[in-house]
Amino acid sequence: MLRRTLTVAVAAVVLVAPAGAAVAAPSGADLQRKLEAVHAAGMPGAFAEVRDGRRVWTPTAGVIDVRSQRPVRDGLRHRIGSITKTFVATTMLQLAGERRVRLDAPIGRYLSTGLVPKAVGDRVTVRMLLNHTSGIGDYDTELLKSPQAIIDMGRTTYRPEQLVRIGLAAAPTTGWSYSNTNYILAGLIIERVTGHSYRTEVSRRILKPLRLTDTYFEGADPVIRGPHMHAYVPWPPDGQLRDFTRYNMTWAWAAGEMVSTADDLNVFFRALLTGRLLRPALLAQMKTTVVQDPAYPEAGGYGLGLYWAQLPTGRVWGHDGGTVGHQTISWHTEDGKRQMTYAQSMAFYRTSLTEPHPIDIAVAEFFTAAFGDAGSVTARSAATDLRRHLVG
Repeated sequence: MLRRTLTVAVAAVVLVAPAGAAVAAPSGADLQRKLEAVHAAGMPGAFAEVRDGRRVWTPTAGVIDVRSQRPVRDGLRHRIGSITKTFVATTMLQLAGERRVRLDAPIGRYLSTGLVPKAVGDRVTVRMLLNHTSGIGDYDTELLKSPQAIIDMGRTTYRPEQLVRIGLAAAPTTGWSYSNTNYILAGLIIERVTGHSYRTEVSRRILKPLRLTDTYFEGADPVIRGPHMHAYVPWPPDGQLRDFTRYNMTWAWAAGEMVSTADDLNVFFRALLTGRLLRPALLAQMKTTVVQDPAYPEAGGYGLGLYWAQLPTGRVWGHDGGTVGHQTISWHTEDGKRQMTYAQSMAFYRTSLTEPHPIDIAVAEFFTAAFGDAGSVTARSAATDLRRHLVG
């Protein structure tokens, strides 16, 4: 979620595998070694779940918290940040399938002019919220202006209407521009249309049918329920780790407040991509993408709460999410057979926007192992290109 003010971990490898290159199946031992290399490069803790059909690997590395040195284990809960957006977009598309929402209707049809000015309400459509082409500014840019602001944000309880007003007062954007304000508005539309909280609708339509029992909405409770890694940020001026595990997540709401596990996310994305949650026509709408970066159109495209990224072994679909200290990437082949959800316990460690950090290089190697390394790209060039794409 914090990409507009702080750099996130990794993104898409913008290279295609050589013609005829075989996509190798993952090796459990190799995945474990490569995740341990992420820890050795400086990441306090990381875990993942990689699936290839019915085969599942759950490598872990590092420690849950740096004081106790308890080792990371499988099944931990984690703040998933902007992956929340995929759940919200799926719910909105279900409402569209029920003809309770029109994707190309102006948002002023569903929201009052007391919240959204008429000029915005008449111009911006529901689709434009979901694919980040609304031109509405990102409230994150206003909330995260200094290290002290990051501390204060986690001690403050925000109303979604307050976040919308902050976003609407921010500088407008053009073209594709990632804005968390879009999904706060989407959450409010779901609530206005259904008469229920967006949390109730996501739970009823997705969490309960898929039995995602480790996925929930954190809100104002600063404590992550259940076993979890701590959340760290290297803090100025000397880069010592500061613990942000206790953090009020109302600043994220429908744009990124959810907590989940790697297993739950893989179940969700497989159900989504295989048509269990959306009819084919609606899934096709979700996968209709716009170019994120005109300078690198081959890097990926953003649809309705779902994006594609080009890896050496082919295209993957999914989303990523970054909060203060926790980051998650969930990528999947289009058929849902090869899956990878990766989580790490430290954010904002990077000092250069051009040179990859050793952690970036190690993570890039893990990703290419998870999806089958076609041997078409070095880890360093992968890590350099990766940073271009992540949106969360």
